[in-house]
Amino acid sequence: MSLPPFEELVERHGARVLRVCRAVVGPDLAEDAWSETFLKALQAYPRLPADANVEAWLVTIAHRAALDQVRAQRRRAVPVGELEERADERTVGLDPDLVAQIAALPDKQRHAVAYHYVAGLPYDAVAEILGGSADAARRAAADGINALRRTLPTHARTHR
Repeated sequence: MSLPPFEELVERHGARVLRVCRAVVGPDLAEDAWSETFLKALQAYPRLPADANVEAWLVTIAHRAALDQVRAQRRRAVPVGELEERADERTVGLDPDLVAQIAALPDKQRHAVAYHYVAGLPYDAVAEILGGSADAARRAAADGINALRRTLPTHARTHR
C-alpha cells in the first residue's frame, strides 16, 4: 500500500488540522499554524511509512505548530499606550544633541568615544573591548571627536 499524493492529504485532512489549530491557538493564529503544519508535513511526507496513521501524524504536527505559534506570540512585543516622558538615567547630564550625534557616528568611533570620553576608560581598556590596539582605539576616538566637532552646532561646542 503506497501513500496518496500530498495534495490529497491536504484536501482530506485540511479542515480537521485547521480545527485543531483553532482550538489550540484561537482564530488569529490558526492560519499560520495550519500553514506551518502542512509545510512541515510536506517536508517529512516522503519518509512517512506506508502504514502510518496519517491523520494522527498530521494532528501531532498541527499541535506542535500551534504551540510554536503560542510561544512566538509570547515573545512578541505588546503595544502600549502613551508613556510619560522621563529623563533617561543613562544620559542625564549629557546634551541631547550630543547624544544624537554620538549615536550617528560609525560603530568603531561611537564605541571608542563612548568608552573613553563618556565612561572614562583608558585606551588599553577600550582596545581590549573593541579587539584592537590602543593606538587604533585612540585613532577611532580622535576621528569620532573630530566628526562631532564638525557636526555639532557652534553654540554646543562653546557651552561646555
